[in-house]
Amino acid sequence: MKTDQDSICEASSGNVFADMGLPEAEEEMTKAQLASAIRQVIRRRRLTQAAAASVMDIDQPKVSALLNGRLVNFSSERLMRLLTALGQDVEITVKAKPRSRAQGRIRVIGEARA
Repeated sequence: MKTDQDSICEASSGNVFADMGLPEAEEEMTKAQLASAIRQVIRRRRLTQAAAASVMDIDQPKVSALLNGRLVNFSSERLMRLLTALGQDVEITVKAKPRSRAQGRIRVIGEARA
């Protein structure tokens, strides 16, 4: 029989990488969100990995890594360049943080369109 202690849940901060205590959690979250946008465009355009590789001017194994969330060899800047190669606009807005937050943050907002 399960007890209450067996089913303890902790609320997420909204960043799984920070919740896991990983270094550079905000950068990892940004990369994951950019990679997700790339996946959406590839899926909507119904591109094969080979076709996506050709459009983005990278090799197919890199597309495979990207689509499978292996982002170690991808910087945020590189992922943004891949999005532009796929015909997406990437906009960066810098603004003051609210007083209620101790630090500024980086967020990816919007939805990729094919």
